[in-house]
Amino acid sequence: MELEWHQLQLRYEGLRKRHPGQERQLLASLAEIGQQSPIVVVSETAEFVVIDGYKRVRALKRLGRDTVRGTCWQVTELEALLLERSLRRASEDPLDQAWLLAELRDRFSLCAEELARRFERSKSWVSRRLALIQALPQAIQEQVRTGVLSAHAAMKYLVPLARANIEAASQLAAAIVPWKLTSREVGALYQGWQTGTARTRELILASPQIYLQARSSQMPAPLSAAQRWLNDLGALGGIARRARRGLEQGLWSQMLSVERDEFEQAFARMKSEVEGLIHRFDLESGHVG
Repeated sequence: MELEWHQLQLRYEGLRKRHPGQERQLLASLAEIGQQSPIVVVSETAEFVVIDGYKRVRALKRLGRDTVRGTCWQVTELEALLLERSLRRASEDPLDQAWLLAELRDRFSLCAEELARRFERSKSWVSRRLALIQALPQAIQEQVRTGVLSAHAAMKYLVPLARANIEAASQLAAAIVPWKLTSREVGALYQGWQTGTARTRELILASPQIYLQARSSQMPAPLSAAQRWLNDLGALGGIARRARRGLEQGLWSQMLSVERDEFEQAFARMKSEVEGLIHRFDLESGHVG
């Protein structure tokens, strides 16, 4: 069916993160070949509540179209949200889950026990997910929703920072968003913030890229293949000495018979690997004719 914009209720747009690259591709596709798949709506009143298809709605509006093609699921709004979530479960992340849980709790008055049952999870899982958005400032959540800050970076670095210092998390997020940094770069800034001085934090806020460049220049040069091999040999020797000391201190006599069987199998595998290394070294070094 064809739906006009005034018929649509975009109630759940805030539950979806935006991906600018994907939206540009969709816009180009819609401009070239038109809408190929309908959006999903439900109708419990005179309006149609959009369940899936928010990117298509935004793109078609940008293209100046008057209508959007939709299909109406004959289920309740709550059932539609849960069904749509089950269809895209593989691509969701903890923030997606947290936003949906909070919406279901607030809009449909579902308790933690009911949410856990609907999501086939435990109550503690529900509590941990809801704690994410309770800890994360609304401004940072909006940055994630609009696609200017990755959800991974927000969860891994800004959530723990916000739990310790919500103002610091908001300042750091505001500073890094214009630069479109990778999660790894955000992690470096987070580490610098945690371990740095007040002057370091001022630099991170004022010029995050300059801090990253300075940090990169101070990092040691990568090890050569020869140095890595020497390090491996040193580590191998150290492990062998530690294992030998265990035997010298009576470890074998303290083992149960089943443990000795497992020990002998592990020792045989190790011996084979070491003998293989020795043989290869002898070949390469000319010690074997």
